Amino acid sequence: MQQVSAAGLELLDVPIVGAPMAGGPSTPALAAAVSDAGGLGFLAAGYKTASAVRADLDEVRALTTRPVGLNIFFPVRDEADAPGLEAYADRMQVEGDRYDVSPGEPRWTDDDWPAKLELAARERPAVVSFTFGCPGREIVEWLQSGGCRIWSTITSPAEAEEATVAGADALVVQGAEAGGHQGSFRNHDEEPIPLLALLPQIARVTGLPLIASGGIGSGSDVREALVAGAAAVQIGSAFLLATEAGTSAPHREALAGDRETRLTRAFTGRRARGITNRFMLDHDGFAPHAYPEIHYVTAPLRAAARELGDADGINLWAGTGYRRAREAPAAELAERWAHELSLD
Repeated sequence: MQQVSAAGLELLDVPIVGAPMAGGPSTPALAAAVSDAGGLGFLAAGYKTASAVRADLDEVRALTTRPVGLNIFFPVRDEADAPGLEAYADRMQVEGDRYDVSPGEPRWTDDDWPAKLELAARERPAVVSFTFGCPGREIVEWLQSGGCRIWSTITSPAEAEEATVAGADALVVQGAEAGGHQGSFRNHDEEPIPLLALLPQIARVTGLPLIASGGIGSGSDVREALVAGAAAVQIGSAFLLATEAGTSAPHREALAGDRETRLTRAFTGRRARGITNRFMLDHDGFAPHAYPEIHYVTAPLRAAARELGDADGINLWAGTGYRRAREAPAAELAERWAHELSLD
């Protein structure tokens, strides 16, 4: 039996968590709306400075008195393929010519990790979740001592065991269907495991509460995940068209289409699932394992394409169930899924 009373899930009136979607879609308004609907909204700290995240926390607290979560990228430094990285940076000049902007410089950063940890410890959001890895027990216990619950995104039984040993309160189980970056602890090429197959594998190695993530966009999907062993679900792509989401106009337009999704390194150097487009098809086969170096190379190119409304030049992160996304206030979407769940 999963113990949810101290994991943060006791804060939910409905078993729905809004996925943190870095790079624009997650906004304070979206997090507040999901929390106000009885779920748990999340702010995404990825790619932002600690001061910008502090401003987001101030804004969300002005919008809701309900608990919210904060997601932080765990800094992993892989050994980048230096020749491949240089070649890919050179290759991006063709995109620079297309959009009349210079590619960025490849660089590694820790995404303001120490400052964001200090911010979390000081501001004490209800839940702090981590992606790309789980910090050690010392950091976990430090945050817990201030009242934060700690969630770790995992994609395999081995990662679940590591996060359990570190003292995490709950695990976000990310299946192959999920949009955006794979939250794996290593930047690998192994085939990701579908959610409903992954959940029982994780349950066999840990007694921690599980939050299912990947391909969920309806009440029946929620029910399936709960039956498979999850205590709650985390929904991302189905919120991309929410009124409060910061999803860009070309991204919103692409979500109304019917293209397939696939995993790619073309935009950031780390595998992420998105809707197929020209940039992905032109460059994926040449992208090395180099995150976040490739992210910084392509960021100016994507910004220019986004400004022009060119969906073929930006990352269209979306899960396999993105076609079920609907334009509506986030609270209405969450309430609809909760109602569908009650009818099952």
